Amino acid sequence: MGKKVYIILSNTGTLFSKAIGMYTKKELNHASIAFDEELNEMYSFGRKSDHNPFNGGFIKENPIKGMLQRATCAIYECAVTDSEYLRMKSIITQMEQQQQLYKYNLIGLVYVAINIEKERENAFFCSQFVATIMKECPSSQFRVAPPLTQPYHFEQLSALSLTFKGDLQTYVSGKRKVEKPIHVSVWRKYALSIASFM
Repeated sequence: MGKKVYIILSNTGTLFSKAIGMYTKKELNHASIAFDEELNEMYSFGRKSDHNPFNGGFIKENPIKGMLQRATCAIYECAVTDSEYLRMKSIITQMEQQQQLYKYNLIGLVYVAINIEKERENAFFCSQFVATIMKECPSSQFRVAPPLTQPYHFEQLSALSLTFKGDLQTYVSGKRKVEKPIHVSVWRKYALSIASFM
C-alpha cells in the first residue's frame, strides 16, 4: 500500500536561525520530519525550552506553539513503503523513550561549515537527524551523509514533492480544519487602531 512522510523546512526567525542563515545564504534553516500531514507527529532536534537556546536535544514539535508559532515553511511529502515507514517510526519511538540520552550537536555545525564528516554518539543537529531517519528509506535515494546534511539538501531530492510553501500556521489550520489563531501582536494592532478612533 505504502505511506507518506513529510519533511518540513522552516524559518523560525530566532537569532540562532538568522545566524545560520547568514552562513548558508538560505531562508529555511530548520528541518523536521512528520508522519502525518496534520503534523501531529512532528520531530526534530532543537531547543527543549523556548527561552534557553543552549538546552537542546530530541524534541516532539508543536507547530502551533513556541518557536514555530510564527514560522514560514516549505513542506515536502515522500512516498515510502510500509516497511520503511515502520523502521522510521521505530527509531523515533526508541529516541522518544530514551530522549534524555540525546543532545544537540552544536559542534557538528562547525564540522559542516568546514565540510568534515564527523559523527558524535547520540548527538544530532536538525537536518542531520532528519537525514538519519531518511536513510531508513532507500527508495528516497538520499545520498548525502547525515553529518554533512543541510536543510536545502532535501529541496534537491527528487523523491520529495513540494506540497506547500508559506506561513506554517496557515498550513496547519487548513489541514486540521481549525481557525488560524490570531497572535497577540495582531490583537494589539487592532486595539491601537480602535483606540485611535476614540
